[in-house]
Amino acid sequence: MTRRLAEVAKKVGVSEATVSRVLNGKPGVSDATRQAVLTALDVLGYERPTQLRGERARLVGLVLPELQNPIFPAFAEVIGGALAQLGLTPVLCTQTKGGVSEADYVELLLQQQVSGVVFAGGLYAQADAPHDHYRLLAERNIPVVLVNAAIDDLGFPGVSCDDAVAVEQAWRHLSSLGHERIGLVLGPRDHVPSARKLAAARAIAGNLPDEFVARAIFSLEGGHAAASRLIDRGVTGIVCASDPLALGAVRAARRKGYDVPGRISVVGYDDSAFMNCTEPPLTTVRQPIEAMGRAAVELLNARIGGTAVPAEELLFEPELVVRGSTAQAPRG
Repeated sequence: MTRRLAEVAKKVGVSEATVSRVLNGKPGVSDATRQAVLTALDVLGYERPTQLRGERARLVGLVLPELQNPIFPAFAEVIGGALAQLGLTPVLCTQTKGGVSEADYVELLLQQQVSGVVFAGGLYAQADAPHDHYRLLAERNIPVVLVNAAIDDLGFPGVSCDDAVAVEQAWRHLSSLGHERIGLVLGPRDHVPSARKLAAARAIAGNLPDEFVARAIFSLEGGHAAASRLIDRGVTGIVCASDPLALGAVRAARRKGYDVPGRISVVGYDDSAFMNCTEPPLTTVRQPIEAMGRAAVELLNARIGGTAVPAEELLFEPELVVRGSTAQAPRG
């Protein structure tokens, strides 16, 4: 019992005495705190007291494209925790190759009569992908918030890291180290955040050769293949659209016998878990995950509560984190 009180109190951010009052039906606790405690019981896998089992927490879908990239579990932890503190129960929906699709998850969530949905990465960021399931949510008037850049015509509020500022920070860092031949490893052509990064790079570089831009699927293997092409074209600095892509770029350089950062400098994007533990530690542009996740939940909760929220995108400032994968450009 003591362990349960401690875990629930930590999850909600209240005292163990407050949790005890809720579980025993005592007065002196606000409705919001009471609901948050009950939701935390559900999330942590504890049974509710018998007299409280009839009360069902409000469900919110949290849809992620994958869990292999550590940036998505990081968003899930922040968003899930913030939802639980508001008395909302997150339902995690993770896509797998050949498994349940994003559209299938939306159908399942609608069957469960969810109060809202947060998408953190997904088909909304790809212009050529199917988007009918988003329109279905809009038609049903289900509150939806999107995390990171979406196509223009979906009409949902969103929170995004500023891709243009991220590329500017990475590009100026490499330029300050003397790199003149800088390449980009981006996602697919219809990927909105990648398109924003490319536009920013072209604005900074002035004349960015097409051969210094390589496309890849978002994986270590994709980064390896794309960076290998750039290295063969003579780049000395590589800016990547994700940390896994950057790790692939480091591997590509090493497979060719080049030192990182002595011969090739690499910059990632996200500052996901363990990037300070790689060899070398990865220089990357950090997304403000905590601020973005909490803002997404605040927007969703406002919509659930009936407050009108403009279908606008809130841009958050990234931060360059300099570590060991970048250095002065090689001479000659």
